[in-house]
Amino acid sequence: MRAVKRRVRDALLPLTFAALCGYFAWHSQHGDFGLEARERKLGDIRLANEALGRAVAERDALERKVLGLRGDEIDRDQLDERARMLLNLVGKDELVIPYEPGRRLFQ
Repeated sequence: MRAVKRRVRDALLPLTFAALCGYFAWHSQHGDFGLEARERKLGDIRLANEALGRAVAERDALERKVLGLRGDEIDRDQLDERARMLLNLVGKDELVIPYEPGRRLFQ
């Protein structure tokens, strides 16, 4: 019985150390700040950067349109396109092709 107690007592420190190492190893992989969480966050950052790129491109396109409608020199094509769209007008020599309600030819 004494030999068993002595072996248990001698094994207690290494077992505690092994359990502690296992705890930290598991959390380094699966925890809130572990490798899996890092990969998820990098994926979120990648998606956010793609969305930012699309938003910047859209903003630049809108800025080009606005610059064509403002300033000293007005872009006549953009002004004509905008006026036709807002006022629902067409030229005398143009064909009109009706679309279903809610369906548009352009954005």
